[in-house]
Amino acid sequence: MQFSIGVEYAFHSLFYMVELPEGKTIGIKHIAELNNIKESYLSKIFTKLRKGGIVRSIPGVNGGYELARPPDEITFWDVFEAIEGASHFFQCAEIRKNNIFVEDSSIFSHDCPCLIKVVMHEGEQLFREHLQSKSIKWLFDQVSRDFSEDRTSAFRSWIKSL
Repeated sequence: MQFSIGVEYAFHSLFYMVELPEGKTIGIKHIAELNNIKESYLSKIFTKLRKGGIVRSIPGVNGGYELARPPDEITFWDVFEAIEGASHFFQCAEIRKNNIFVEDSSIFSHDCPCLIKVVMHEGEQLFREHLQSKSIKWLFDQVSRDFSEDRTSAFRSWIKSL
């Protein structure tokens, strides 16, 4: 299973938005420069994040983006789903119905689900539950606790300069 690089870009971008003061926004240009990401690509990611209810776009000269919800309410799953979409990872094509040994494919019904599909969807559910248990606030707390004083100071100065 492989996810687009957009998922990683989204997390790294949102990480720096966790500590934005109330009413402060950040522009795509600043985030792109911070993470050395192409502005045009990051703009597409933020469009998905906005549609997913993760960020909110504030128009105007001093506009930009801010988190649409408190960072402890934005889960890894929310971000993942905003970027990758809401469809199941595994799409069962019911190949078993075409098997040469199956005489009557009508025996396969809701009462007889494909066991491969069941297992794959159970695995996806466990994955979803794990990602739902972690928020971007949790990420920020875990990572920033190891920041040196210099890095913390530089980060806070950068936020103030926006």
